[in-house]
Amino acid sequence: MKKSIFLAVAAFGGMLFAANDVNAQEAVVVEEEVAVAELTPCKDYYDLSSGNWYLQVGAGINAPFVESYLRNGEEKTHITAAYNIGVGKWMSPYLGFRFSALGGAYHWDNNVYSKAKYANLNFDLMWDMFNSFGVNNDRVFSIVPFVGLGGTFCWDFTQSGVQDNDGKMKSNSWTLPVSAGLQFRFRLAKCVDFFVEGRAQMYGDNFNNAAYGDPVDVNVTALGGFTFRFGAKKFNTVDPCTYLAQIDALNNQVNDLRGALANCNSRLAAAEAQLPCPEVKCPECPEVKPTSLMSTVQFTLNSAKVRNSQMINVYSIAKWMNENPDAKVAIKGYADKNTGSSEYNKTLSEKRAQNVYNLLVDKYGIAADRLSVVAEGSENQVYDENNWNRVVIFAAE
Repeated sequence: MKKSIFLAVAAFGGMLFAANDVNAQEAVVVEEEVAVAELTPCKDYYDLSSGNWYLQVGAGINAPFVESYLRNGEEKTHITAAYNIGVGKWMSPYLGFRFSALGGAYHWDNNVYSKAKYANLNFDLMWDMFNSFGVNNDRVFSIVPFVGLGGTFCWDFTQSGVQDNDGKMKSNSWTLPVSAGLQFRFRLAKCVDFFVEGRAQMYGDNFNNAAYGDPVDVNVTALGGFTFRFGAKKFNTVDPCTYLAQIDALNNQVNDLRGALANCNSRLAAAEAQLPCPEVKCPECPEVKPTSLMSTVQFTLNSAKVRNSQMINVYSIAKWMNENPDAKVAIKGYADKNTGSSEYNKTLSEKRAQNVYNLLVDKYGIAADRLSVVAEGSENQVYDENNWNRVVIFAAE
């Protein structure tokens, strides 16, 4: 027993030592964290754009539970026929909706034997309870609870009851019931089900045109019938796990790009550490000619207008001149040989250079004595491709 305890303590101490050793090693490793998308557990999600519409036809009985009174004490609950038609849609294997119409006559005892007729329309939310535990489009038996809201119109009242403003008995009424029920569904064929359902509808105290006694009237309906689906009840599925490989590949690309960026930054820092370059001066060196700068301003055919897309190049020269306050720049205008004479192209190239000059002076505040305008025309082609010569080029002096 003591030996076992000793081994257990030694093993636990070894694990602690290993954990501390790992933590110590991780403490000296600096890694950049990469945001990785968190995925929900893999399961099927259902496409709600599928059809899955159905038509419901049925018939049954209804029994009103309302104020009941007979002088001889023989009042009872009366059962009458009810008829049903509806149309609905399953939005997913679990949830659906339907519009369901009910109608018929109903009887009760209100001092005397009384009766009326009613028509009712409901909007119901349906829940396929079994599919919530496991989807099966071919299940033979299902239990479907539902709740609904609706409207009911009643007419042909035969008893005394609620009176209108003129003192006459009301012959019809509108009511807004809340209902709940349970449907049992049996698969008969690919597109046909047999159903049995019970529904209880709760009304205000005027369903039977009598306002006394209990504040809530209830009409209970039991129906049976058939459901005809417009096509088989099926749902499209999508598995989010199929995208795991793509997400991993994208995360790897992010890591590669961050590594390349870090390498580029280190190389840039090494290059900047060598600046400024030592200036070499010697009397024997040849005269340095103006050096062309990288930025150019391009123009369209026969135009000297600086386009918005070229303003970034003008700005780049202005920025460079502000960073090099002793530098002077020659603005050289060119033209292609597509149209016009040599004199026309000379004038066009001068206008191009002058417009760039005006932008540098007026817009970016470059001193005018640091700039010069040179009209090269079309005789001196800077590019072998003729169309490329519609440009202004900058030369640092």
